[in-house]
Amino acid sequence: QVQLVESGGGLVQAGGSLNLSCVASGLIFSISDMAWYRQAPGKQRELVARIGRDGWENYGDFVKGRFKISRLNAKKTVTLQMNNLKPEDTAAYLCFMKIYTPEKEDSWGQGTQVTVSS
Repeated sequence: QVQLVESGGGLVQAGGSLNLSCVASGLIFSISDMAWYRQAPGKQRELVARIGRDGWENYGDFVKGRFKISRLNAKKTVTLQMNNLKPEDTAAYLCFMKIYTPEKEDSWGQGTQVTVSS
């Protein structure tokens, strides 16, 4: 069974930085897209950043150059470097991977909380 485990969340002051990490484990043949989403209380889940197997990236409009997504294929890991954090970035950040076992399986982590104080 595939499992995604996130780490790196926490409490930070506005303007600060955090680096989130997500590692996949289990019987995995390959991974195509990797992504980070976030969900704040009372709000819909939204895409933060997505990276394809060949390295293409896209970001939510609110990122505005503050975040950087990266992947380490050999370690089945995706990271999100977040800089210049704002209070409105406060949310649970969830990792997503499109995993082949070999059947396609959309997998989600449990989430890591990011809280930005003003």
